[in-house]
Amino acid sequence: MIVVGAGPVGLLLAGELRLGGARVVVLERLGAPTGESRATHLNARTMEVLDQRGLLGRLGPVECDRTSHFGGVPVDLGHLPSRHAGLWRVRQPLVESVLEEWASELGAEVRRGHELRDLTVTRSAVLAEVDGPSGPLRLRADYLVGCDGEESTVRRLAGFELAGSAADRLLYRADLAGVDLGERRLRRYPQGLATAARRDDGTTRIMVHEFGRPPARVGRRPSFDEVAAVWRRVTGEDVAGGRPVWLDSFDDASRQVTRYRRGRVLLAGDAAHVQMPVGGQAINLGLQDAANLGWKLAAQVRGWASPGLLDSYHDERHPVGARTLRDVRAQSLLLFGGPEVDAMRGVLTELLGTPDARRHMAAAISGLDVRYPIGRQPHPLVGHRISHCVLLTAGGWSSTTALLQPARGVLVCVAAGRRQADRLRDAAAGWAGRVRVLTARADRSSTLHEERAVLLRPDGHVAWSAAGGGRLLVALHRWFGAPGTGPLPVD
Repeated sequence: MIVVGAGPVGLLLAGELRLGGARVVVLERLGAPTGESRATHLNARTMEVLDQRGLLGRLGPVECDRTSHFGGVPVDLGHLPSRHAGLWRVRQPLVESVLEEWASELGAEVRRGHELRDLTVTRSAVLAEVDGPSGPLRLRADYLVGCDGEESTVRRLAGFELAGSAADRLLYRADLAGVDLGERRLRRYPQGLATAARRDDGTTRIMVHEFGRPPARVGRRPSFDEVAAVWRRVTGEDVAGGRPVWLDSFDDASRQVTRYRRGRVLLAGDAAHVQMPVGGQAINLGLQDAANLGWKLAAQVRGWASPGLLDSYHDERHPVGARTLRDVRAQSLLLFGGPEVDAMRGVLTELLGTPDARRHMAAAISGLDVRYPIGRQPHPLVGHRISHCVLLTAGGWSSTTALLQPARGVLVCVAAGRRQADRLRDAAAGWAGRVRVLTARADRSSTLHEERAVLLRPDGHVAWSAAGGGRLLVALHRWFGAPGTGPLPVD
């Protein structure tokens, strides 16, 4: 397996592939991490994904914001049904460092200073032409995944179609030392919009948009004088005495590839969808792409995937990406529109004051409302992610989060009687090594308290429920392939 791009998405994907037993090489154009923190927050669902792999402890203590916003209108996140409710202040360099260490420990090979130049796809493999520190080389793999950002080389070389709308608006972003601007979030001024936030390293991150300013050439890094001039025109404040630590600009282009897979080449993260990074949506959407894809692609490479399993990556994640892009476009209109959007902002503020609307928007922002089209079961849990549930098993106390750490399926018999539990265990015996079966008792406050049995996919989404009336064997075949004779060896 080849993964192109050693950002957070590519590194999480590499770890997921290794957990599934696939050999993986990560190619990164840059010789070393930049240390630049484009993303600064992880949402609740991403924190759950990292928790399911035992990675949260590696992040160390992190602060949590209980409120976010939709187009500048505050949204309370504290009431969400997750033990990670909120937006967590985790800077991108820390995420990358933790994921690279983890993926490397699992056996992934990260090759820095290796730039993809060309690729050829045959019926049986992908051939990658790469410029490395010692000269050109050719690599061969069963599949290749582009996690190489908005200007994805993989997307271009493989001929993916990118659809959507071009940029209309430009924002500047900078980390500055030696300035004290006070805290403000998306404050609207007559001439534009500005944000300032003091960070734990003593720098202040500013973002500023000037109404009517056309977007710059894609990828152009602004000068500090340019950013300072725009900040002064919008806010009336002078930041020219500060020292720029990092500068960039971004726009409101909204594009998504029409397919996430073209044969043996797939895309994840910003390579698959380009959007304004409002509310940290980009990194969270991309990491959740990787969590969905990793175990499926590993199954394909290892030879046990059911027909259509790998295609379910597009079927499940493309609609999620499309909805996120829609929401980001709506936020862009609310944030950067002039006085003509004030009435709509007022209406939205009133709506988000009602419990149902507040819960709906908070769940969308946090990634907790995603429900994949899994089977035809009407049961409310099927397709949704499983929340953290404490369980008492024969081996002692555990949880759904801990059970998912090896990235295998889990069949949990909760309130099933002994006879039914034995039948379920016998039915799943052919999938040993891919699906762990255990009997447990759930706490009365747990999501699983009144369930008889549930089947969990490696990404933590519910694939089957005994209460839903569907057949377990159908679900096992669909998500875990044909039954085998035991565990598959890991390379």
